[in-house]
Amino acid sequence: MSSASPQLRIGEAARQSGVSAANIRYYEKEGLLGTDRRADNGYRLYSGEDVHRLRFIRMCRAMDMSLDEVRGLLALDLRSKADCTAACTVLNAHLGHVRERIAELQSLAQDLQALRDRCDGQDDHCHTIEALHVRADAQPAAVATAAGGTRRHV
Repeated sequence: MSSASPQLRIGEAARQSGVSAANIRYYEKEGLLGTDRRADNGYRLYSGEDVHRLRFIRMCRAMDMSLDEVRGLLALDLRSKADCTAACTVLNAHLGHVRERIAELQSLAQDLQALRDRCDGQDDHCHTIEALHVRADAQPAAVATAAGGTRRHV
């Protein structure tokens, strides 16, 4: 990590961290990054530690971690054995979610392949498109997950 003294404006912090200015503002709003240091002109200033924190957030998000998971990891102390256990717990839970998603994607790939295999382009109409229309008519208005939200597109 670099120096803690606030010196960078948002554009430079974005460039150094690889996190867009819009996402930096969002992470501030979500409490993942402090908003307490400002220049005399009101511009928010970022330190080397802030840039490191943004890189940490970006890395976790690239691993598809939720903001709550990232928030939890940011709150941990790397020198604490108890916090090490907590970090492992967060990662184990996330790994479980990733494995579930892999299984969902494998099932989706099989389903798509089965749809694709319905038609070889030789008949007078497309059986794949026909099957998609049949499925569309059979679908309820909204497909909800167990958590109550709608399924996300991959």
